[in-house]
This record gives sequence, structure tokens and C-alpha cells, in this order.
Amino acid sequence: MNILFEIGLQAVEIMTLVVGMLGMAMSLLLLFAPSTARNLSTILNRSMDVDKKLLFLDKSISTDELIYGHPVIMGGCLVAASLFALIFFFFKVDIADFTRIFFGANYNSSIGEILFQTGAWVGKVACFLGLVLGLCLLVTPATIRRIERKLNIYMETRSFVERLDRSSHDIDAIFFRYPTFFGLLGGSISCLLIVLSILNLLR
Repeated sequence: MNILFEIGLQAVEIMTLVVGMLGMAMSLLLLFAPSTARNLSTILNRSMDVDKKLLFLDKSISTDELIYGHPVIMGGCLVAASLFALIFFFFKVDIADFTRIFFGANYNSSIGEILFQTGAWVGKVACFLGLVLGLCLLVTPATIRRIERKLNIYMETRSFVERLDRSSHDIDAIFFRYPTFFGLLGGSISCLLIVLSILNLLR
């Protein structure tokens, strides 16, 4: 597991180095050739029809026939799965072993134990809720249907989609109005990223 962690860490460092180099190139363009940077920005600007991409969010997916048409089967499966998961969480999960697997045998990580313990408790609560829901489906499916209908909320997403469809050139205007300031700022940040990533790769 430590090998996978090291590979992931090196991948992040390489990506940081690439981002830093791209940022340095853009900063140098802003400092010494702002017109070229503006032309490059114009070429790279793209317009995307978000409305068509998000049409699937407006579809209504009905699960009533599947769940309430077979309440005994669905409730029994939910109860069985919740009981199996509860047994696993209460008797099989060893937080110390999980921490050693993910952080190494010689690594004492209280943060890791806290994270895994929190995840275990979230799983236990979810399993208890699933057990109660499954029992209610077995005994009184009509009650669950009434509760579900009360909790169903229709959310209008048209306003959010319309905001995403608006084209704004304010950011480009700010960058190209003060090219020296943003060039120096971006160059310093990119230089810091490059130095840190190189130091981490060479250690």
C-alpha cells in the first residue's frame, strides 16, 4: 500500500510541476507579450451548450413500481443487506488494521484512525436506517410510501443552467488590464510550485 501511496504522491508532484510550468509560460506571456496572450485566450475560448448537456437532470425516474410493487422482496433484501453490513461493522472491522494498511505499519496516525472510525460510525448509522426501512417495507409499505411522497421536493434548475450559459469576459478584461501585476503574481506562484515539486521529486 505504501508503494501505491508513493506512486500517487509522485503523480501529484508531476502534475504540480506541469501546472507550474504552464503558469510560468502564461505569466511570461503576460509580462512580455500581452497581445499574444490575448490572442491565445481568444483562440482557447469555447462556448458550450450547457442546456443540452444537462437535459438528463429534468427526467423523472419512477421507482414506485419496483419498490412498492414487491415490498416483501425489496424489504427482505434491504434487511438482509443491513444485517450483514452491521455484523461486518461491529465484529469484523479493525480500525487499527485499516490504518496500518493505508498508512504503513510504522506510521502512527491518529488522524487516520479518526477518519476510519468516523466512516465506520456513518456506516453503522446507515445500516440501522436501512434495517428500519426494510422492516417498515415488510410490515407497512403504505406508510413508507406516504412518507416518501411528503419528502419529495421539486427543484427548479433552470435558473442555475441559465447562469452557466451566460458568457462573461470580465476575468479576461481584468487580467489584460493589469498584465504586469498578474504576470508577476502568476510567475511567483508558478515558481514556488515548480521549486516545491522539484524538491519533492528529488528527495
